[in-house]
Amino acid sequence: MEENIIFGSKGLIFLIKKLKADQYSSIFVLTDTNTNTNCLDRFLKETNLNNCKILTMNAGEENKNLRTCEKLWNELSELGADRNSLLINLGGGVVTDLGGFVACTFKRGIDFYNIPTTLLSMVDASIGGKTGIDLGVLKNQIGIIKEPKFILIDTKWLETLPQDEIRSGFAEMLKHGLICDPQYWKELKFIRSISEKYLVPFIKPSIQIKSNVVSEDPIEKGIRKVLNFGHTLGHAIESYFLIHTTKNKLLHGEAIAIGMVLEAYLSTQLVGLNKEEAKEIKETFARFYPQINFRLEEVNEILELLRHDKKNKAGLINFVLLKSIGTPVIDVQVPQHLYVKAFDFYKNI
Repeated sequence: MEENIIFGSKGLIFLIKKLKADQYSSIFVLTDTNTNTNCLDRFLKETNLNNCKILTMNAGEENKNLRTCEKLWNELSELGADRNSLLINLGGGVVTDLGGFVACTFKRGIDFYNIPTTLLSMVDASIGGKTGIDLGVLKNQIGIIKEPKFILIDTKWLETLPQDEIRSGFAEMLKHGLICDPQYWKELKFIRSISEKYLVPFIKPSIQIKSNVVSEDPIEKGIRKVLNFGHTLGHAIESYFLIHTTKNKLLHGEAIAIGMVLEAYLSTQLVGLNKEEAKEIKETFARFYPQINFRLEEVNEILELLRHDKKNKAGLINFVLLKSIGTPVIDVQVPQHLYVKAFDFYKNI
């Protein structure tokens, strides 16, 4: 396990001791409007950080942008932050992504800690050092890879989450099984329900899987790319729903769940995934995630967004596909005629 990840309630005890030892000139806590309401009072009470300064951003992926960064940079400057200040990111994936980027760029870099409060940020977003923001609706186009000083994982924060946020994080856990560990996938596949009660025992193994991949390839030149399974089409779908604000909101994990089903089909056509395994993947996601009906014109708009994917190289769209459950293949190009067939496969649950 990565040395900078601390689990359980001992994380806050560690934090208190560490802050006393490091003697930062000032401490800032970044929340969004959700964690400011649901988590901040508890955090301050348990850490006794009475002298820290609170920064708050609006919640939601649509606020993961340069405007929010500029607001926070200005607030840090006005409140006297210097290069010996610390930023603690208390929140979900948007907070840890954007907060990490703000810290990395303010005065050319200040220390930051991540305290993830959502399942998605615990098992995925806060782990691995990816910080960044969206460019318009295009996901994670601007960013820096830099590890936080420490990540404090405490599942008590899950008590504050609505069900759709739990479901969003669960998609990344399923992905970890699909790309690395067939037994872990099987255990998650048969979980009784997506609830804190049943998921907590699986969180640490999921973090272990991601941490192992990241430590082998910190800057994503090779094996770390496997973590992008489901994300090429999934990010395009997520961006599509950010553009069309009149549609029901689709969270990151919900979009990635669809992406994994689509890319399972592509895997059968291009790298030899057994059709029965592709069916198993589709039926598992259908059990946990609502079906989204895509019209052909919507599919075409989603496919147009693919050309902006940050993993593209020399104009080629690179996919991670599965040779089998637990065996990913990186840098696969997909013929265009297969995209619509993949959506047909998803539609026919």
